[in-house]
Amino acid sequence: MILTVTLNTALDITYHVPSLRPHTSHRVTEVTERPGGKGLNVARVLAALGHEVTATGFVGGETGRALKDQLTSTPGVVDALVPVTGPTRRTIAVVDTTTGDTTQLNEPGPLVSPAEWRAFQDVYEDLLPAVSAVALCGSLPPGVPVGAYAQLVRAARSLSVPVLLDTSGEPLRRGVAARPDLVKPNTDELAELTGSHEPLQATRDARRRGAHTVVASLGPEGLLALNAEGRWRATPPGPVEGNPTGAGDSVVAGLLSGLVENLPWPERLARAVALSTATVLAPAAGEFDARAYEELVGRVAVSEDVTAA
Repeated sequence: MILTVTLNTALDITYHVPSLRPHTSHRVTEVTERPGGKGLNVARVLAALGHEVTATGFVGGETGRALKDQLTSTPGVVDALVPVTGPTRRTIAVVDTTTGDTTQLNEPGPLVSPAEWRAFQDVYEDLLPAVSAVALCGSLPPGVPVGAYAQLVRAARSLSVPVLLDTSGEPLRRGVAARPDLVKPNTDELAELTGSHEPLQATRDARRRGAHTVVASLGPEGLLALNAEGRWRATPPGPVEGNPTGAGDSVVAGLLSGLVENLPWPERLARAVALSTATVLAPAAGEFDARAYEELVGRVAVSEDVTAA
């Protein structure tokens, strides 16, 4: 079983409009509503790949109840969410169907009390002995300590459970120092962590700070991975148009599934890039175009330089 942690869950609402223009009214042509937050997106993709997944994190209020109702109907995902008093946030994505551009509006999330944080830690530590890998994903809601991910990384590592960290800012800096098995920042997050805007130098710096493996997301240019075994670059076969929301979460799902299946690194990276690209072609985060994924996974170019680590 794989465990995904989403401390700042969300109800993802996606609007499609013919053209997004400031200061005007818009007629929405399509609406989708899904349980969201990075870790829940990861969980849904992993379940679609056939993995058993348990999802934990915080949930509260009317929005939280709507999220739980939808998560319960998601095949393959077990709900281990922890209740809080404050309401779960909403995220609004507005997709311009003419250009393919997406505008994202993210609410901050509920205020989590110290007692609620302790209750979550108890649930997390109870789940850890039964899992094969953990993904710690997304932002921290108000009230959760900035070093929360570092604590969760150390708890997983104390039981020899592989842990992937996907966050940003100070939670990433502190989390990396706890020596996670894998981090998956994008180039902006890497630059903020290391001060370097050159991806290879930044991935090296991130490894020196404590991460065993760094997989840098380069957007439409694919992935750059670095660990003690070597360096790999995975590139999609070509650009695609669509909604990029959740593409990075599908990268996490690809990497985690490859880890628990013990795939070689080139195959893990090819899967991650193919899933990410297929997610851009899907209507909402946490989903992917299965036919496109099957066609793309064999066409991802992965180059290796084993002397570069």
